[in-house]
Amino acid sequence: MYNKIISNIKPLGFTWQTNDPFLFCVHHLDHYPEGNDAMEPNASLEGRNLGQDFTTKDGWRMYHGETIPGFPAHPHRGFETITVVLDGFVDHSDSHGASGRYGNGDVQWMTAGAGLQHSEMFPLLKKDEPNRLELFQIWLNLPAANKFVKPHYKMLWNNDIPIHSENDENGRKTDIRIIAGAYKEAMAPPPAPDSWAANPENHVGIWLIKIEAWGIFTLPADLPEMNRSLYFYRGAKISIEGIDIDPYNSIELMADQPAIIENGEDDAYLLLLQGMPIGEPVVQHGPFVMNSPEEIHRAFADYRATQFGGWSWKRYDNIHSPTIGRFAKYDDGREEFPM
Repeated sequence: MYNKIISNIKPLGFTWQTNDPFLFCVHHLDHYPEGNDAMEPNASLEGRNLGQDFTTKDGWRMYHGETIPGFPAHPHRGFETITVVLDGFVDHSDSHGASGRYGNGDVQWMTAGAGLQHSEMFPLLKKDEPNRLELFQIWLNLPAANKFVKPHYKMLWNNDIPIHSENDENGRKTDIRIIAGAYKEAMAPPPAPDSWAANPENHVGIWLIKIEAWGIFTLPADLPEMNRSLYFYRGAKISIEGIDIDPYNSIELMADQPAIIENGEDDAYLLLLQGMPIGEPVVQHGPFVMNSPEEIHRAFADYRATQFGGWSWKRYDNIHSPTIGRFAKYDDGREEFPM
């Protein structure tokens, strides 16, 4: 225990540890080179462990992709993924016929529920300049009652996500981007309908916080039963109640106490994850998150038997035309094209 507000500080690796109701978070930051006509890196892939390229080489990784970076078709069951793209683009395709391209501030909220396959590829659309990609993927658990709901995804387009801005007494600004939950008059768009976040009594919050250099922001108190974590992923140094914290550390906070965050010489960027815990057993094996080992065995058996709807796309690393902008096509045929 550091003090009455901070309960723990931990350095961040590739996978970030989270607390119930969240399962984990990953911060992807890749400085991809220019793309070619096939939206692949216009660079040699020699020396990479293609299919399992998680070691940063020349500032970027291919992940499970072999020609295009990203994550070809893979299954999920029993939880949700929330993909927050700060820079660059993601091409989505799934086994229920839905697809989309999103990025540059957009958020995809996907409920795996009873099971689906999806691919998440990173098309390198720029051919005359580097393709920077930065995103968070957050795994949010589902309670037992919703583990087998129908899979669903929705888009929270950049322009629809509210930003609350406020100045401290010295005029230095803090921006709070509300992806889930609410802060003062700013309320996030509704999440996927079967999400733990869909019930406001669960107080799920996902906020992106930017504090100007030398600025001060007070994170307000909330319910004592909540889990609350801050992830300081870019900046110089912050201080919370007299404790100095370097970048790329997580801070677990007591939610029933306000936390005064004092920033240092550079703009500080933080991710907040908070919410009421689900409080149920969690058994995870690879892409499945259930409540018991028996349910994990069933997930594998169901996937072998049904492929969660099969894969109708021509490629397991499916990408969309380079001439298409941001869009979403849902499994009921509806299409969205953001402004």
